[in-house]
Amino acid sequence: MANSGLQLLGFVLAVLGWVALVAATILPQWRMSSYAGDNIITAVAMYQGLWMSCAWQSTGQIQCKAYDSILNLNSALQATRALMVVSIVLCIVGMGVATMGMKCTRCGGDNKVQKARIAMTGGIIFVVGGLAALIACSWYGNQIVRDFYDITVPINTKYEFGSAIFIGWAGSALVLLGGGLLSCSCPGKSGYNKQYPKSKATSRTPTNKEYV
Repeated sequence: MANSGLQLLGFVLAVLGWVALVAATILPQWRMSSYAGDNIITAVAMYQGLWMSCAWQSTGQIQCKAYDSILNLNSALQATRALMVVSIVLCIVGMGVATMGMKCTRCGGDNKVQKARIAMTGGIIFVVGGLAALIACSWYGNQIVRDFYDITVPINTKYEFGSAIFIGWAGSALVLLGGGLLSCSCPGKSGYNKQYPKSKATSRTPTNKEYV
């Protein structure tokens, strides 16, 4: 059975990954305008995120506009938004479940085997949430690559990876690692305190003849 230090390390990594996923979901820098080919624009930089698009001018002024219609967005963006939200919610649930099952807490009762199972369940929830975020970031990144190398897409509308997508990948990795460490809390055979019946040879009182 995993010790409390390993559980605490996994929980901290998962929480840090969750913070990174929340930041990546909010930030608008999921993709930025590309300067490949003859598309040399230094005065304005265009950024697009999951919820808004922004224009960053050379003077330092930023103008952002939220997407007006959800139905007008492409399927890749809608799927990425849904998966990121699901991932964040699953991580919140995983934090609550893992807290009850960790050895360093008093929640979940005094049964060590039961607490280990609860911690393992929290780790599995973290892993599922991390996989959802990893799929979302990879799907969005694949769409960026496909549009970049598509000859039918105009050069002035091509985009490259933004900083937010890298934060999402890093957060997914931390959540997966933390969930994996918490999943190591699976109780083994040693966690069960079985009561074996005492044999007659060990339970009876020794007599004087046995010492001769």
